[in-house]
Amino acid sequence: MTKDAQQEWAVVVGASGAIGTGLVTRLAERGLGIVAVGRSRESLDGIVAMADHFVTCVADITDPGAPERIQAALPGVVRLAVNSAAAPLGGTILDVTPEAIRAAVDVKVNGTLHLVRAVENHLVEDSRIVAIGGNLAYDPIPEAATAGVGNAALANAVRQLSRALGPRGVTCHIVAPGPVWTERLQALLADAARARGVSREEVVDEFRARSPIGHLVTIDEVVWAVETLLAPEARAMAGGTVLLDAGQRTAIP
Repeated sequence: MTKDAQQEWAVVVGASGAIGTGLVTRLAERGLGIVAVGRSRESLDGIVAMADHFVTCVADITDPGAPERIQAALPGVVRLAVNSAAAPLGGTILDVTPEAIRAAVDVKVNGTLHLVRAVENHLVEDSRIVAIGGNLAYDPIPEAATAGVGNAALANAVRQLSRALGPRGVTCHIVAPGPVWTERLQALLADAARARGVSREEVVDEFRARSPIGHLVTIDEVVWAVETLLAPEARAMAGGTVLLDAGQRTAIP
């Protein structure tokens, strides 16, 4: 790693995931140094460093010890900190287990709080805290209770963080996509198709039909939204949610 006192850094939690990997690539191309945080050395070793300024940190963001480990890895000013860790999926609200709900809240809420505590002393005016949430926080569907509850709790936490950090000129945001076209979603749709005894294409078409433009959100679109929040003008969106659901919404956040 090249030392540079002027270098600004992005901390990406969940860096080895589909969205996290996209963020690492795009933010490195922008010139930010990357602190890639993941739960295992093996997952982080699979990330291709796109810049000279690249640091890896093995930490489970739900672990109370994570803030200390991330803080020890920080080389300088943090311009952007993103929690893109994925919460576990659960069933309907009538059959989901309390453990699944707790796990979702742990990743989304406690994970984001741990991230903030790790980077707090490295933030400057116009630094950004971004949590990847989801449209199900505002417009839940029966088959994804954990995602809805976890992301709804996250929305409240980010509003509170925004008020707490705002006097320092630091803004907090949620990027809330609808279903994102990833290998994980494709596997889930294939499982749903097998369970129903229908073709995978039929289930995919049903998901697309939830959007009036027939579109499933892409990783590049989520990454674009996060990068856009680095603009100085994005301070006007402090505490807000960037909703990326391709028009699926039936409720108002």
